[in-house]
Amino acid sequence: MRFIILLIAALSTGCDRPPADQRQASASIGVDQRMGAEPDPGFARALKPRAFVFPHDHGAHPEYATEWWYFTGNLRATDGRRFGYQLTLFRVGLTPGPPLPDSDWRAHQLFMGHLAISDITNRRHHSSERFSRAAAGLAGAQVEPFRVWLGPWSISGNNKGPFFPLQLRAATPDIAIALTVDAGAKPIVLQGDQGLSRKAAAPGNASYYYSFTRLPTSGEIRLGDRRFQVGGDSWFDREWSSSALAADQAGWDWFALQLDDGRDLMFYRMRGKDGKAQRFSTGVLLEADGSAHRLTLDDVTPTPVRNWTSDEGVSYPVGWRLVLPGYGLDLQVDAAFDDQEMTHRVRYWEGAVAVTGSHTGAGYLELSGYAN
Repeated sequence: MRFIILLIAALSTGCDRPPADQRQASASIGVDQRMGAEPDPGFARALKPRAFVFPHDHGAHPEYATEWWYFTGNLRATDGRRFGYQLTLFRVGLTPGPPLPDSDWRAHQLFMGHLAISDITNRRHHSSERFSRAAAGLAGAQVEPFRVWLGPWSISGNNKGPFFPLQLRAATPDIAIALTVDAGAKPIVLQGDQGLSRKAAAPGNASYYYSFTRLPTSGEIRLGDRRFQVGGDSWFDREWSSSALAADQAGWDWFALQLDDGRDLMFYRMRGKDGKAQRFSTGVLLEADGSAHRLTLDDVTPTPVRNWTSDEGVSYPVGWRLVLPGYGLDLQVDAAFDDQEMTHRVRYWEGAVAVTGSHTGAGYLELSGYAN
């Protein structure tokens, strides 16, 4: 569900100075610690359904405060070694409107990137974070040819022709991905009400949200100096908004599951400060043929069954039971291994999961608002 980075404006002091392209985080904060503040009222709000126009909507929407291009996937190497990966590029509006044209360094947009590789076989999680202003060519997004970039990290398409395949490129001295994400058999999914995904009762506490749920993926993963040829499936989420958590909300629990019978399940559980699921929890079940069933909290019973506690004392529910009685699903969703916490400027848990129970599969789980 992914409206995770409104907080970045709080980190933007001095953004009209020439920055270091990448800065080491001095401390981590929980997503919920910054999500309570409303963005600048000059940004547009997601108030009602809209017509999506492609390829335009694959690009940036700077009139909104924040958006992201979000890839996760489960991959297997030719030698059988299993990996999960995450590549996310976030755009955050610092101030509405364009900057003054008197300097190439001025910017009203900030980009942040998260790269993570879960070495499932060896139960090791590797991750990195990157920042830059959208100035002087350091970061940005364009539609034709499609490209979103943050320094050397990028998501790019063809110079012409269809949107897919996409090339994902991101590297640090320790980890890297070079992946080709191709078009799957399933159509684009407009989440929520024709793409309007409401998160709370107040008008504008919503996002525009669409997904590609099962994309064939191949390429290379690098850990240190070891390279692995991999293949599998990815999930691609796109979302933009000018939203904030409501006063009674603590965070969310987001599931993106690819079942072995060909169905895909997305569900996010909006969580109140009392720990209970709120009525704006919602999702979609996509059949193997691409037909979609919209889900509400009446359709899904998500129950945490197992917690893991980090060395810093943050407890995350990394084991779940998801029951969808109307669709014959009683799923056990469990972390592929427990320590897949992202501990950068933003602290949250995001990692690969295995699905057992009435059906088997794999996917990704995101847990926000637990690191207070």
